[in-house]
Amino acid sequence: MGEARTWTNLVYWVSTGLTAALFAAPGFALLTRNPHFVADMTRLGYPAYFLPFLGIWKILGAIVIVAPGTRYLKEWAYAGMIFDISGAIVSRAAIGDRGPELILPFVIAGFVALSWTLRPDGRRLSATARVLSST
Repeated sequence: MGEARTWTNLVYWVSTGLTAALFAAPGFALLTRNPHFVADMTRLGYPAYFLPFLGIWKILGAIVIVAPGTRYLKEWAYAGMIFDISGAIVSRAAIGDRGPELILPFVIAGFVALSWTLRPDGRRLSATARVLSST
């Protein structure tokens, strides 16, 4: 049972690290108005004023999912990531993107779901509820 827990922990941290990186990097790119990201967001129909707003939330979400504690914020961060990815999928499909542009958000959603599913008890709301109910 210890070996299974070790693998679960490893997969959790790898998926969480990838998720954080896949949100932080574009977040910084949006904040710094990287020309590639600006062009892509413009092509998707998003106004320029929306880029820093989205960038900040992407970076904050990446920080929260790797930070210790913050169980309630983690739930919000994971939910926000899924909302963000859902919006990306719908936006890309609406303008006719196919192939990698449309598949990549699904892959990222898989990492988010894996990270959320495998998080240890200490990073779950249910752990907080158990502690509160036992006092």
